[in-house]
Amino acid sequence: MGRKPLAGLFLTIGVSVGTAALAVPTADDPAQLLERAEGVRTSNHSEFVSILKRLDQQAAGLSLEQQWHLRYLDAWQMAFDGNYSKAGAALKAIEDQSPYAPLRLRATATQLNILGFGHRYEVGFAQLDRLANLLTQVNDKEARFYAQGEAAQFLIIAGQYDLASDYAEQMFENIPTGRSACKATYMKLHALFHGGANRVQQQEFQQGIDTCTHGGESLFANALRSDLADLDIQLGQAANAIELLQGHYAEVEGYHYPALMEFFNILLAKGYLKQGDLDKTRKFALATIANGVENEYSEPLSQAYDLLYRLETQQGNMRAALTYHEKFMAADKGYLNDVSARALAYQTVKQQLLANKLQVDTLNKQNKILQLQRELDHKAVENGRLYIALLLMFLASIALWLYRLKRSQLRFKRLAQQDSLTGIYSRQHFVDAAELALRQAAKSTRSACLILMDLDHFKLVNDTYGHGIGDAVLKRTVTACQGHLLSHDVFGRLGGEEFAILLPECGPAQARDRAERIRMAIAATPVDGETRDVVISASFGVASTDRSGYELRQLMIDADNALYRAKHDGRNRVVYGELGDVSTGPGADTGGHGVNGDLHPMPPHTGAVS
Repeated sequence: MGRKPLAGLFLTIGVSVGTAALAVPTADDPAQLLERAEGVRTSNHSEFVSILKRLDQQAAGLSLEQQWHLRYLDAWQMAFDGNYSKAGAALKAIEDQSPYAPLRLRATATQLNILGFGHRYEVGFAQLDRLANLLTQVNDKEARFYAQGEAAQFLIIAGQYDLASDYAEQMFENIPTGRSACKATYMKLHALFHGGANRVQQQEFQQGIDTCTHGGESLFANALRSDLADLDIQLGQAANAIELLQGHYAEVEGYHYPALMEFFNILLAKGYLKQGDLDKTRKFALATIANGVENEYSEPLSQAYDLLYRLETQQGNMRAALTYHEKFMAADKGYLNDVSARALAYQTVKQQLLANKLQVDTLNKQNKILQLQRELDHKAVENGRLYIALLLMFLASIALWLYRLKRSQLRFKRLAQQDSLTGIYSRQHFVDAAELALRQAAKSTRSACLILMDLDHFKLVNDTYGHGIGDAVLKRTVTACQGHLLSHDVFGRLGGEEFAILLPECGPAQARDRAERIRMAIAATPVDGETRDVVISASFGVASTDRSGYELRQLMIDADNALYRAKHDGRNRVVYGELGDVSTGPGADTGGHGVNGDLHPMPPHTGAVS
């Protein structure tokens, strides 16, 4: 499940807030000034900057360790001001040159923070490996706590929630004297929640909120409230979510922190939608867009555009609906590209580390081979032949290892193009393949058609039988569809229970006929095994290049409108074009406007705070 984490917590989580009780240092005591600077750099940043100026003026009189400490704080301030390039160079110098291991560890952790914030995942995973090595050399609890927190946050951003949970668990062992367990609790619950909603209970979130509130760390408390509200909505308790979010809305608004505000707004929009309050749904969806992080694609932004598109479509405002749909497509593509980049970066670095280890092992073995070759000069010819044979066998084993490594890399590439559950094209690869097929069709002026398919009442299947049965139904549906597809047809899963099929060299009449055959095949699929009690059907929307042109975006819009009419008119039917040409199968029901009786279903909610 999981929302995309809040990357914008950034440097503010470097230390705990609530340190105003620290004693104000005297003007001439560098040790006290450094301690005070550490304590107030996020809780009273203006004082932090003032202390840095005083320390810079006294730099010549500082001890060596104090000079390195000051260099680190100066680099941290550069990053806080957004000067990431200059800050990165200064932190790298500390990591490479400082004689003090705790300071090297903190510099490495701050660099990891900058890389995660900048979406430089592949470099970030390599930095994380260096941080893990440094952790084995440092016993200082303050430095370890800070580094483990940065590691957990980066892994949450990168979607590696189990690894993030491990680092969060380690934080509990290194909580510095005088600090609360808030930050470690937040990281742990946040990672578990994104790894699967059923791994965290509502009372656990409330206990975490209480821990952060008692520690005076309201930012983390409200971040946990955002996760709790998300869980409430998933459990059908929209009223609880709205009350929780509205109760702390003004407080979060006062942070002037767009990333957290973005999640509060989209969750409120979803909560009010569940209650049928469309005016407030629109209000908070627009607020999500207004509070979005500039030049950043996030899942809340994508969901807000999609929600507004559905509202405008329902109310017949097609021009506004088209505008919102275009923005949704751009935002959704940008967000999914970032998700893919995170997954590929993790696998790439994992493979690089494996390749490096293999290379080191190979070099070590080659050195041993050289030693054997020197010994061969002193042995008989018969023994020499034996050693040569062993050498050839070893080289063959190295070649086999390299071959397997290459196959593994190709396998990860294929996984990035396939839907992990059904084995058909993923959403992004379907879009790429469909656009290529449409360009070829446009050159030859041949017709092509797009079919959008959505399983009827699929949420009811999941709620009644569980997600395991829901997955089996999806696989069974794909198998039924594949029996009616040609080799050049493009078949992909857009998300959840929604699928798309592009039919090259196919006219509208043929497309409707093929969609009808697929519809009947799904409805007639034998019921056996674990899914023997599940009866499924599907609704279809068909669009053709004859009416919509060769742009995939317009085909998607027209096919989606046709699918919406199929749902509205009773489900289990095929609808084509603006006039709503309909083919209806036996057993079609006369339900509401969507699978759940609400608006046409949106993509599943993902992402969270970090």
